[in-house]
Amino acid sequence: MLNRAIVEGTALAVLALAVLLLWLRERQKARPESDGGYTTREEIEFEIGRLQSEVYRWLTTTDHRDIGLLYIAFGTAAGLWGGVDAMMLRTELLTPPADIWTPETYNALFTTHGLTMLIFFVLPVFFGIGNYVLPLLIGADDMAFPRVNAVGFWLLPPALLLVRMGLLIQVLGQVLNLVLPADAIRFFLTMREVSVGWTLYAPLSVQQPNPQIDLLLLGLHLSGIATTVGAINFITTIVYERGEGVSWANLDIFSWNMLVTSGIALFAFPLLGSALVMLLLDRNLGTAFFATEGGGAILWQHLFWFWGHPEVYILFLPATGLMSLILPKFVGRKLFGYQFIVYSTLGLGVLSFGVWAHHMFTTSADPRVKLSFMAVSIAIAVPSAIKVFNWITTMWEGDIRLTAPFILCAGGIGTFIVGGVTGVFLAVIPVDILYHGTYYVVGHFHLIVVGIIPFLMIAASYYWYPLITGRWYDTRLARFQSLLIVFGSFVTFMTLLVIGGLGLPRRQAIYPPEYQFAQQIATVGGYVIGLSALLWLYNMLVSYWRGTPVTTTDPWGLKATNQFTREWQWFEQRLMDKYDMEPTEPETTRRSYAPEAEPTGLAGGVGTVAQTVSRNAWMAAAGGFVGTVLMSGGLITAILIGVLDPVSFGEIAELVGLPASPAIGAVLFLIGGTVTWPLLFLAFSDYLPGRLLFETGLVFATLISSGFAIAFYTGQSGLAFVGYLTFVVVSHWAYGIGLTVTFQYLKSDEVLQTRTDGGG
Repeated sequence: MLNRAIVEGTALAVLALAVLLLWLRERQKARPESDGGYTTREEIEFEIGRLQSEVYRWLTTTDHRDIGLLYIAFGTAAGLWGGVDAMMLRTELLTPPADIWTPETYNALFTTHGLTMLIFFVLPVFFGIGNYVLPLLIGADDMAFPRVNAVGFWLLPPALLLVRMGLLIQVLGQVLNLVLPADAIRFFLTMREVSVGWTLYAPLSVQQPNPQIDLLLLGLHLSGIATTVGAINFITTIVYERGEGVSWANLDIFSWNMLVTSGIALFAFPLLGSALVMLLLDRNLGTAFFATEGGGAILWQHLFWFWGHPEVYILFLPATGLMSLILPKFVGRKLFGYQFIVYSTLGLGVLSFGVWAHHMFTTSADPRVKLSFMAVSIAIAVPSAIKVFNWITTMWEGDIRLTAPFILCAGGIGTFIVGGVTGVFLAVIPVDILYHGTYYVVGHFHLIVVGIIPFLMIAASYYWYPLITGRWYDTRLARFQSLLIVFGSFVTFMTLLVIGGLGLPRRQAIYPPEYQFAQQIATVGGYVIGLSALLWLYNMLVSYWRGTPVTTTDPWGLKATNQFTREWQWFEQRLMDKYDMEPTEPETTRRSYAPEAEPTGLAGGVGTVAQTVSRNAWMAAAGGFVGTVLMSGGLITAILIGVLDPVSFGEIAELVGLPASPAIGAVLFLIGGTVTWPLLFLAFSDYLPGRLLFETGLVFATLISSGFAIAFYTGQSGLAFVGYLTFVVVSHWAYGIGLTVTFQYLKSDEVLQTRTDGGG
């Protein structure tokens, strides 16, 4: 067995040394020597004095851009540390037995990996991005409380040290043991990283004697204070520091997301702090908050997940804000459905507090309570889906530029769709009981937290790199790195979804040999992710010195699509003031999508509520009937050639309590096709991609065909299965065409009638 402290300490030291040497080398190359290359004593003294001055400035700065860079640097360092944990985990899983680390070390690795990434990587990086660009986006001079802002950041480094103190003390103990006897340094040799899991479930976390657990709880508490302070600052800044002309109606989408994120953090983190204090009291003063005679172990789970699930949205919402901000810039179109994205963000903020118990479906909680949480958990998919539909529609017919930020945005949408859909299954109690504790959960969770979240962090770093540094990064390397991380994420976490679906338990260092090949594929994918992270770091560091200087006030050509937002206006003004640069003007401008210029609703929308409802109802019935009749032709053909079993229609009748007759089922199917699906189409047609109604109908029909294919599947295989799927899709396209053509005809006829009645 390898010694984790030595291996991880050495890996981190080598990484830190490589970054330092790279930085010094590039800096030395960039600085010309006026005396032929020899460094004089005066120059060394000057450099030391300058270094002291720089250190003092960074330690005492309250400027929002400096604080933002400090947050980003801290979060990146923590992310690399947590990433090393992940690489060590995946290395152990290359072989079925625990032959690299002990099972206890493996448990400690996934504990510290989870806590480091969730608490000290994601949120600090988003707070850093917010600190840097949010005041620029809203036209503020600085954050509302600059000094409090600095205090909030400087609470984080000691918090991380407390949480990871076990490893540092282990490394120190290993070094001291080279010169001192073991008895004299027993404390240093007995300290261990926590291995109770990142959820810190009681009673294990109460009963385990490892003193590092107490330090970890103190560190988490300190980080919670820092997050709360930062959240208050963001909320106050957005509410009170907005510049002239920045209203709630035209507030940028990233600021909206930071506002909602901060609101969630304001309620969630104080509760986590209270739970951590209760756990500390149970461990050290003999209280019984989480003992059987007190609240019991279930109380800890309630308190933990009341923070834990909103925490997922605290991490996720800033990423969606960046997606909504950055994606339109590289497709040449304004964000589709700005208002609906804002409403969906607010909806996610509220609903995030109502789904915590879906993490507890396997506990002894009341089944009626579980049922209510299942309903809310499924409902939360709706606002998430609205975002996805809007992003896809924004790209529709866009002038796409295949840059690194766009590749990461598109990849993030893909990973989020897979991660989100697999999450809907976990929201259903029976499915969750089946997959709880398997790699399926790991795959679903990581497709979001490793997919869309880091993707958009990196996309933001590329997008704003010219603004922050005044230089370009290596764009070719950036595209390669972006493709690499998207590829590695899909390989790793799709593999985990599959082996989780086959029932392989997670959190175990030892696993059955038949899963070895799949684990090796996942590990190779993990290494690809790690390599892409190092390439990104290399590009960021080296480009700071070697990158081509920006020579235009509009580096991304945003003026051509009327998307030259406030932070770039600030950048332009800065270049004009500092370098006397002339503002860049585009040769041509491309019309950007203007939702307000489009018709309101598919079925019109003018008139009273009663008129609108009745108009929608009869149009839906007519369109649905025509579509269902056309669809029936395809289905009857499929039955005649034997790829669709009519018995499956009988199951519809049985489902609603009627005799299992195919004829009754067919009638019910006709009613559903005439009533239910057309109304759904009317409700969601505005969010479906497609320039023409005909195209939108085909998209809708394709989506609902997947549900039909699952519900009416009766065990076909081989060519019969291919034929079954083909007829299902073709029949639904016939349904979509019939539906939309009828709608279009009725709508035109209604408009003509209105003009005639009005004398037009």
